Amino acid sequence: MDWSPKRKVVAFVVLTALLSSIFYALIIRGGGLGAGGGLYVMALMWCPGVAAILVRLISQGNLRGMGWIPKGPAQLGLGYIIPVLYAAPVYLLVWGLGFGGFQTEHWGMLAADFNLPQTPASGLLVLATVGVAFSMITATGEEIGWRGLLVPELAKFTGFGGAALISGVIWTLYHAPLLIFSDYNSGTSVWYGMACFAVMAIAISVVMAWLTLWSGSLWPAALMHASHNLFIQGVLDTATVDRGVTKWLTTEFGVGLAVTSVLAAAVAWRMAARQGLGRPAT
Repeated sequence: MDWSPKRKVVAFVVLTALLSSIFYALIIRGGGLGAGGGLYVMALMWCPGVAAILVRLISQGNLRGMGWIPKGPAQLGLGYIIPVLYAAPVYLLVWGLGFGGFQTEHWGMLAADFNLPQTPASGLLVLATVGVAFSMITATGEEIGWRGLLVPELAKFTGFGGAALISGVIWTLYHAPLLIFSDYNSGTSVWYGMACFAVMAIAISVVMAWLTLWSGSLWPAALMHASHNLFIQGVLDTATVDRGVTKWLTTEFGVGLAVTSVLAAAVAWRMAARQGLGRPAT
């Protein structure tokens, strides 16, 4: 049977939802993201990848066409640095204007675990290298699905814009059960956090769709996903001291990243248009 791109997308989304529902239930019933020692979250993050691999095997009998080969050092470098570019200004403003405190003691403690000088610079070096490498383990599970299958197949019949925005909406909905029913939030109201997260997720999906279609590889997006998680959650959030209003401005659930990620998306959208990426098949 010949599988059309639309059929592959529908099968992927349904299978991802079915697999993910198992781990949503375990996480929510277990009381939060720490349930199962964090293994449930790791399994959840691999559900899109497993679903994509199954759809490829069933539809074409092989795993070709998923962007397995790393291409373009420029795209990989951008994938690593872009999250820093849209996240750092938010936190620098919050620290500078006094809406949040700044501390780095934990960075030095982390460096000591690697027999390095117990300084913030050494700790930051560990996070930026070893930390990102470990973050890739889970980020890759998602990106095999989102950017390895979903975006390229969507682009075949929607073009770049449709692929970027639809994948972003699906990615947002994938996180929604944990945002609404579990503790995947920084401490703001559920709906404020959900709204800010949705804007951010859809916006950075535009950037990752651009990197994917430009490079023809899933790895720039996987590296961007890993870098985003590490630098925002592991570096910037942990260096920020809450002063009441802080979490409404920072984290993935605050307005700051929603604004700066939209700016990043606007640049990526313009670049994709210039490059003529992802025009739908005629």
